[in-house]
Amino acid sequence: MSGAIAYRDATPADGPELAAMARRSFTDTFGTLYRQEDLAQFLEAAFGSAGLPADLTDPAYRVRVATDSGAIAGYCKIGPVTFPGDWPDSAIELHQLYILGDHHGAGLAPVLMDWALDQARASGSSEMILSVYVDNHRARRFYERYGFEEIGQYKFMVGDHEDDDRLMRLRL
Repeated sequence: MSGAIAYRDATPADGPELAAMARRSFTDTFGTLYRQEDLAQFLEAAFGSAGLPADLTDPAYRVRVATDSGAIAGYCKIGPVTFPGDWPDSAIELHQLYILGDHHGAGLAPVLMDWALDQARASGSSEMILSVYVDNHRARRFYERYGFEEIGQYKFMVGDHEDDDRLMRLRL
């Protein structure tokens, strides 16, 4: 961490930098768990031009970035629930909350989470749903501090690799 942290809504112009940051964050955190071809397939689907950058032009999604001296150091994306199952129309999903490793513990995640919850409540959402990798203990503890509770399992696909995730919910 080097400079002043600022927060703002992401714009379509942020697409390339945001996608690169997301790829780096995911790879740094989980890259050793997967075969290279599975990782590459996932990164392209999630953060290629049809993934995260395209969401920046979709009004169903909201993305907030944290910048350090102008460079994106973290972000949070919320939008429609995409998990299988019967979810209330008023539910919202926390799709991603990513912080670069050298910014962990610097307070970016709580600011972004507070923004997500404020946005959800302001839009009339009744609950927020997310999935978290079963062995990502740091993230699970973070969500539990906000009152999220585990409500089931979810098979998160990284290429052809099936991860064991937990679905968590916070009633708003």
